[in-house]
Amino acid sequence: MPYVTSESMIRSLIAEYTKADTLWIDTEVAEYNTRNPRLSLIQVLDNPTDLSGDRTFILDVLNQPHTVAEFIDKVVIDSKIEKIFHNASYDLKFLGGKKAKNITCTLELAKQIPYYALPVPNYQLKTLAEELCNFQNVEKQEQKSDWGRRPLTEEQIDYAYLDCIYLAQVHLNLIELNKEINPEPATENIAVLNARYAEIEEQWKVLNSEYEHLQERIKKAMQLQNVSETPYFKLSSYERTTVKVAFMELVQLVQNQDVDFDFPITLTQKLQKDLGENLEQLSVEFDKKTYWKLASKNQDNDEGQDEE
Repeated sequence: MPYVTSESMIRSLIAEYTKADTLWIDTEVAEYNTRNPRLSLIQVLDNPTDLSGDRTFILDVLNQPHTVAEFIDKVVIDSKIEKIFHNASYDLKFLGGKKAKNITCTLELAKQIPYYALPVPNYQLKTLAEELCNFQNVEKQEQKSDWGRRPLTEEQIDYAYLDCIYLAQVHLNLIELNKEINPEPATENIAVLNARYAEIEEQWKVLNSEYEHLQERIKKAMQLQNVSETPYFKLSSYERTTVKVAFMELVQLVQNQDVDFDFPITLTQKLQKDLGENLEQLSVEFDKKTYWKLASKNQDNDEGQDEE
């Protein structure tokens, strides 16, 4: 876990990072809860198999804005280098923002995994490191420590380099898990998939029916008992206003006023039916899309799944 403060050495490392294919990056921010947060550390790992911390470099850039700018220009916005972050949108506030290229976010990757395959209470890096990678007792108490203080404590430095190790392992495990649950569709065993579907279908029906019934009972009970919030639910209401007008009034308005209504409207099936043969007098554009519908052949199940 080399902790680097020398500007020349940091720039030498940046030059090395420009040759990398993939980098696992984390940041620590001083005064993060103020109006003027300052980038304190950039942690970089270039070898995800290293669990010792030897390949995690902690770049102290607290008072080196030019060095940060160089890191952004030569690494972050280089599309040839894949940069891995957890909650990338936060780190990129300090590392190039929208200029950043080839960014992978493990937070977003984790959210794309179905809950049954990754049943975690949240998608924090700590949680994923423990639940997905079997790291034990991951400490996060230093996360909110004073990263503007110098010298840093040993605990802060340990926390900083470990975050990169957790990040890399979470990333690798997410990739493997995604491959496991999403094999190539062309090679899928449809018979096995159907068998598994049949196995869980009845369980799902029972649980889903109770789930929906409970929600309805809870909603009614909260309404009548004037309870606005429980540990699981928040009851709120909203009004939707629909504006309707006689079509001929709208036609007259267009004819009598200088109103630009020259835009296409979608003709519903009812409108098409009402227009009848008159539809042929209109310059109609057809926008065709193909939708696929997966419907259960079980007569008791009249619901399907639509996919565009």
